[in-house]
Amino acid sequence: MNSSIFRDIATLVARVGLGIVFIAHGWQKLNTNGIDATKAGFEGMGVPLPAISAYFATFVELVGGVALVLGIFTPIVGILLFLNMLGAFLFVHYDLGVFVSEGGYELVVALGVGALLLAATGAGRFSLDGVFGGKTSFVKARA
Repeated sequence: MNSSIFRDIATLVARVGLGIVFIAHGWQKLNTNGIDATKAGFEGMGVPLPAISAYFATFVELVGGVALVLGIFTPIVGILLFLNMLGAFLFVHYDLGVFVSEGGYELVVALGVGALLLAATGAGRFSLDGVFGGKTSFVKARA
């Protein structure tokens, strides 16, 4: 299963799936909870610089999720989303075990490593990065 078309379709599916989850979480922070509630939640969890962290997490997830779906600036976006999830892991979830039902880190690890993998491999041909020949990314588009 090392064909180019399979790789590009799998990358598209991964980008869209991860992007939707990130959009949902960013939208939740922005619309459902609001930035002030997100900031208060971050304060309660001991997240450093809670106001800045709330804005960073909200907009990296929301805008980054859209960018993943479109496949634009994928390496940059992937790294920012990975760093966001690393922060969630370190400051909130690492000591709560694996399972998300117990507040654990399984979701942030899956989202973080998925974003990191996309940062490393690029968005594939079925993306704006691919359409523009990799000119919107660090990773040269595959032929």
